[in-house]
Amino acid sequence: MHSQRIAGAFAVLSLMTATATLAQGGPGGMPPTAVETASVEITSLDQSVDVIGNLRADESVTLRPEIAGRIEKILFTEGQQVRKGEPLFRLDAALIRADLNEANANLALSQRSFDRAEDLIDRKLIAQSDYDSARSKLSVDRAKQASARTRLDKSVIRSPFAGVVGLRQVSVGEYVSVGQALVDVVSIDPIKLEFAVPELYLSQVKVGQAVNLRADAFPGERFAGEVYAVAPQIDLATRSLTVRARVPNPDGKLRPGQFSSVSLVLDRVSDAMIIPEQALWPLGDKQYVYRVVDGKADQVEVRTGQRQPGKVQIVSGLNAGDTVITAGQQKIGPGSPVNPLPPRTAPATPAPAQ
Repeated sequence: MHSQRIAGAFAVLSLMTATATLAQGGPGGMPPTAVETASVEITSLDQSVDVIGNLRADESVTLRPEIAGRIEKILFTEGQQVRKGEPLFRLDAALIRADLNEANANLALSQRSFDRAEDLIDRKLIAQSDYDSARSKLSVDRAKQASARTRLDKSVIRSPFAGVVGLRQVSVGEYVSVGQALVDVVSIDPIKLEFAVPELYLSQVKVGQAVNLRADAFPGERFAGEVYAVAPQIDLATRSLTVRARVPNPDGKLRPGQFSSVSLVLDRVSDAMIIPEQALWPLGDKQYVYRVVDGKADQVEVRTGQRQPGKVQIVSGLNAGDTVITAGQQKIGPGSPVNPLPPRTAPATPAPAQ
């Protein structure tokens, strides 16, 4: 019995020695496992929140006449870029010009009458009431002249700002009434972006923050803008904060009414640690990474942050300069000897035969 116990103990000791030798890749054991690796990358990273936004014109107005009249001329083509103050419609102003001419004549007569009255009142040759009447008549005729001149000015309808003219709703020769819709003018450079941010981010949203948007109509393109206004109160129905940004739109690609995917940059980390996403090795509800230390696999728990396509931020658990295993984790365990290899790259496309 005693001999059997000694033989069993010797067998267990031999098995442990062989296992250790195999794990260390020593003489007579398996060679170190080949694994693909990558170094921890230190880069700047934007901390952002992704929402859905709606594009709006920077300025938008429907032009309507302030006086009634017949349209004499249309001075633009639909979809045309126009400058601020550029004339767009001209109404028939023949009667207004006649009124202005009459007002000018009456004003000239009133001015002469008042000048005479002023000379005579100084010499005490007319009564004060006659002088007051001449002065009142001059004031009335001046007001009539100003009214006629204003109506003449309003017979030309101008663009209130630089923008793009829409589709007109009237034609030459048509009689339009006061307040009738004529055409829309919109300004879309820059274009406004409106979106709602959950109230969770209330303390982080500020004027001047950067936004990036993507529109379905332009896959693969990104448009950058900047927050210029934040609503002063939370929307009670949605528990969100309305934010507005301006996005340069010099080529007019973006149009009012478009929906877009918006990424609001809340903060920027200048020294974020980034590793390939395939380096993560989840166990239960925790995330681990194998790093290479002295030729062996060292398993460490990590805490992740933001994710990018194919990459993930590591908040804690790694240090700059660490080398992590990105492929081959299923063949190793903690402490296993490894042979680090660089990550595989896509084969180069052969050049066409000459």
